[in-house]
Amino acid sequence: MTSNWKEYLLEDITEKIFSGGTPSTKKNEYWNGEFPWLSSGETRNDFIYSTEKSITEEGIKNSSTKLAKKNDIVIASAGQGNTRGQVAFCKINTYINQSVIAVRTNETYLDPLFLFYNFKGRYRELRKISDGHSIRGSLTTKILKRLKIKVPAIKEQKKISSLLYSLDQRIETNNRINEKLEEMAQALFKHWFVDFEFPNENGKPYKSSGGEMVESELGMIPKGWEVGTIKDIGEVVGGGTPSKKKNDYYTSNGIPWITPKDLSGFNKRYIKKGSIDITHKGYKNSSAKMLPKGSVLFSSRAPIGYIAIASNEVTTNQGFKSVVPFENFGTEFVFQTLKNNIETIKNRASGSTFKEISGGELKKIEVILPPQNVVDKFNQRTKKIGELIATYEEQNERLEKLRDTLLPKLMSGEIRVPLDDEVLSGQS
Repeated sequence: MTSNWKEYLLEDITEKIFSGGTPSTKKNEYWNGEFPWLSSGETRNDFIYSTEKSITEEGIKNSSTKLAKKNDIVIASAGQGNTRGQVAFCKINTYINQSVIAVRTNETYLDPLFLFYNFKGRYRELRKISDGHSIRGSLTTKILKRLKIKVPAIKEQKKISSLLYSLDQRIETNNRINEKLEEMAQALFKHWFVDFEFPNENGKPYKSSGGEMVESELGMIPKGWEVGTIKDIGEVVGGGTPSKKKNDYYTSNGIPWITPKDLSGFNKRYIKKGSIDITHKGYKNSSAKMLPKGSVLFSSRAPIGYIAIASNEVTTNQGFKSVVPFENFGTEFVFQTLKNNIETIKNRASGSTFKEISGGELKKIEVILPPQNVVDKFNQRTKKIGELIATYEEQNERLEKLRDTLLPKLMSGEIRVPLDDEVLSGQS
């Protein structure tokens, strides 16, 4: 199957393998400049188009940061949770920190995208080999340089990476569409319930058309509207964790159970399940509560403010204070209300070790209660947006499953790609 594939040490078919550094965070003049700067956590994104932070020329000169160029592969060498071993492909030039290793291929022998997918398929291996080489379990440039890699001829590498990349491009296109759809829903909510420009009886924007406003605890609101609290728009429900000492309380295919960790880096609106399920026995012997489809999951600690909508019945751990929408308000209105009030909720949190918003305190958060006909019109207009987002997310799940099935088979040579008129079959 791979008789014509050759094995190399990574250092023999790459130009550079290096890590970066961090300018002093005490020097304001080193930050918020024109140069992108990548941290290890951002490798959760497969393709790097932008970075969360940027640095100045002074920051570059006075630190050990180095420049990863477009088409370099970047790997998280250290980081919390699942970060170490994550890999991303640079679509831009960006400086990197000390917990990121960049690999620049020699493109005569090694296609950059092929290496990216090769590393993607070796995530567990990368984590395993790093564990034994340092106290913190970090990957190092030395480890990567001595890493063995089998590759076909460059032409076949490009065919393989092109196939996998085409799937990722479709996934990214769907994600961009969903980002725009989400922005539309948020903009409509703000226009109606923050700026108060919902359609009046003549279809004109209420406030700018002279609609009457009255004083309230939350400032000026349209006449006839009320101020209530989150407990008026839905039931606030906590969660629980079955005993970790009982193996029969957990399973891979049981009752969906969500933790805040499942929403870390989660870029979707809807969620079906977490990384592990609980059994009916675990459910009965814990304080976990069954939440119906359409419930809005809201993390109440570590951190506060992760938010998603349940696609089906789910349970959560105690790190959530979820809201089950009352029928007259509906999921979309409750979802957008919570998103719009995240900062207010965070400010009401308490705790010395880490901040947490209690169920009792969340219930007291003041929100605007529009008339039923206005809420109904908003939900009608946003229903189609929610359905489209769900459709694109489901498409992406299928595409991701196909990509993840093909990846190891293509990288091992079990499945071969056709080269021009030649059909290579790994099944023969």
